[in-house]
Amino acid sequence: MVDIISVKVEKPADVNIIIGQAHFIKTVEDLYEVLATSSLSLKFGFAFCESSGPCLVRYDGNDEELKQLAVKNANTIGCGHMFFIALKGGFPINVLNAIKNIQEVCRIFCATANDVEVIIAQSSQGRGILGVIDGQPPRGVETEKEIKERKELLRKIGYKR
Repeated sequence: MVDIISVKVEKPADVNIIIGQAHFIKTVEDLYEVLATSSLSLKFGFAFCESSGPCLVRYDGNDEELKQLAVKNANTIGCGHMFFIALKGGFPINVLNAIKNIQEVCRIFCATANDVEVIIAQSSQGRGILGVIDGQPPRGVETEKEIKERKELLRKIGYKR
């Protein structure tokens, strides 16, 4: 028997998150190295749910508030081998490829500042992430005006020239 449940991520509006899955305790040190070397201004905290042995939530980071936020969400989601990263002073786009290149990272479920719900399957063996609900459904299709605004925004924030 498998139960499907939804867990709402708790986070302030100004925090970006990355939720993923990895397969080894080494993930904790590797995530720290990737995040710490990406930018001097990046503040981060993350937690990793160990899936065997003592089954602890392992965590690290350079910001106490973000570390506690990550631990709280990892405990609430409670799925083996999942990791939860909380970021300030940078964006997922700045670190996502480096995270995906960590040997033990298996997948990324989301990278966002949106409200997120994690969809979980729970069985007698444990819990696993099926996917996430990240944001709201479309309300329409962009017009020439919105295309122009999108392009201007990307240039204003420095992602395009």
